[in-house]
Amino acid sequence: MEETPKTTDQPVATKSVHEAPKHWLLLALVMLCFGAGFGGGWVGSSVNNSESPVSSSTAQTVISSESELINELVQEVGPSVVSITATSRFRQGSIYYGSRLYESQSAGTGVIVSSDGYIMTNRHVIPEGVSKLAIVTSDGTEYTNVRVVGRDPFNDLAYLKIDGVTSLKAAKIGDSSQTQVGDRVIAIGNALGQFENTVTSGIISGLGRPVLAGEGEDLEQLTNLLQTDAAINPGNSGGPLINVNGEVIGINTAVAGEGENIGFAIPVNDAVSGIKSVTTQGKLVKAYLGVRYIMLSPVIAREAGVGVNEGALVVAGAGEPAVASGSPAAKAGLKLNDVITKINDTELNENQPLGSVIGRFNPDDTVMLTVVRGDRTLEIEAVLGEVPPSLMR
Repeated sequence: MEETPKTTDQPVATKSVHEAPKHWLLLALVMLCFGAGFGGGWVGSSVNNSESPVSSSTAQTVISSESELINELVQEVGPSVVSITATSRFRQGSIYYGSRLYESQSAGTGVIVSSDGYIMTNRHVIPEGVSKLAIVTSDGTEYTNVRVVGRDPFNDLAYLKIDGVTSLKAAKIGDSSQTQVGDRVIAIGNALGQFENTVTSGIISGLGRPVLAGEGEDLEQLTNLLQTDAAINPGNSGGPLINVNGEVIGINTAVAGEGENIGFAIPVNDAVSGIKSVTTQGKLVKAYLGVRYIMLSPVIAREAGVGVNEGALVVAGAGEPAVASGSPAAKAGLKLNDVITKINDTELNENQPLGSVIGRFNPDDTVMLTVVRGDRTLEIEAVLGEVPPSLMR
């Protein structure tokens, strides 16, 4: 997480969230699409024993079974979870002392995605221009030969590489599209930046959540998030949210500034293409369409005067064109006020936003876009490009 000047504190990586703005003109300023943007449980009965069909011994068995399951999952996934410390140095001027060099540290969590040392975490855990990185595995081994492979600003994801390792335990990657509200989940992370492999459990509380995360200049729009009541503490950013099969289905990224136990995770499906690119090519490669957009709801559609209630409305904003010049979208003929309702067979809506869907493809993939233009519905073929390096910061 990018920090304000500090010389003694060691902030831990976390993000607070705010209610996302609902007015479509405001959202148009922040929603971009460069491929991924331009980004059960047992319930104890409280009735008396004479009315409850569940005996105390049965209840204890259920609790014991759940505890054993969580323990087994932690034993399985824990070795794939790491603690991350990032050190940044920057120079800042003062009218009294002149220019001084400051050092800031942030701490977070990561998950091993390949045995040869590739790590996935949150982008806000890894400040731009970081000067030093250290990774500590669950057995206490510390690695300092760590480098940044890529930072994905559209999904708040970053990828690191520990050089010279070959036998780390990679986590199993699940399918977050199969996740449902009520599913039991477990979060593992470096709580408060000092308590490694802290475990919390809960359920999936909601799907497809849009939030504004961060503060001040670091405020950013995040979409399509999993909501969970499993406690996500400061320092847990970048850690895995796992299902009862021991599979990573999300990357913990933010907590609500108000309320209790309202946390958010990036669906792992939105990271699959990034994992594939870094582990096979050694760098982060993102698919690129090149439109600015806002996801429609009935209210936004009514305000915008469009004839469909779901899809991605192509909009201009912040002095920038709706369709980037020379982009795959421009070559395909997309225009301002087009509504992209489907990519191949995937319908776009608030739970399946354009950026998330595009981010699952690779550069040079050909996709079929279903587009509503006025009173016409068009099928437009587009060949996706690669996000320009200037945007991958």
